[in-house]
Amino acid sequence: MEHADHVFLLREGVMDAGETWADFGSGTGAFTLALADLLGVGGRIFSIDRDAGALHRQAQWMQARFPETQVVYIHADFTRAFEAAIPPLDGIVMANALHFVTREKQGEVLRKLRGYLKPGGRFILVEYNTDRGNPWVPYPLSYSRYAALAQQCGFQQTRFLAKVPSSFLNEFYSALSV
Repeated sequence: MEHADHVFLLREGVMDAGETWADFGSGTGAFTLALADLLGVGGRIFSIDRDAGALHRQAQWMQARFPETQVVYIHADFTRAFEAAIPPLDGIVMANALHFVTREKQGEVLRKLRGYLKPGGRFILVEYNTDRGNPWVPYPLSYSRYAALAQQCGFQQTRFLAKVPSSFLNEFYSALSV
């Protein structure tokens, strides 16, 4: 996927939704960069990942592309409690990260992340649109499975936003939950 694809997958869910967001499981920051592009100069992003090297590369790319965007890098595992203070968020992006959490714990993680949101805050999931995993993507969630799980975790509304092709597992989708 290219930067334009990342922006496309997030655009409808991010627009006019506030300026304080987090990217949980951000890796090297493909979707953090897309968030920065969409939020503009006033945006504030908390980028959380357990790989310190990936966060370091992300910080370099962010400085080169979006130096005016305020990003707080947090080296932590989003599936566990961590010390960093995160304010109530307007939105959360989780792209290609929930599929590393076992099916038994995905709901627990979603409920935890929902707790970071302001009332009416938005949660955007980007995921492979399949339920069949493999060694590299062990626990993907199709849109229909995610929509049911989001409802079980207390989100009031979930809707499909966009999709882009993937040569790896057919397609990526983005979904918005509030």
